[in-house]
Amino acid sequence: MKPAAKVTTIFLGMVAVLHVARLLFQVEVTAGSTTIPMWASLFAVLGPSALAMWLWREQRG
Repeated sequence: MKPAAKVTTIFLGMVAVLHVARLLFQVEVTAGSTTIPMWASLFAVLGPSALAMWLWREQRG
């Protein structure tokens, strides 16, 4: 696996894990005066984890 692909895969995986932690621990996130809803983290888990798996499979095979 190329170094850039490895770093990107790890970064995307970490983003997904942090959003899972947000969902598990019910952490409220506020940007300015707007509260980010919990359901947004569901998409923030699915998107980066799918991209990380796709990149990992592409580099491995």
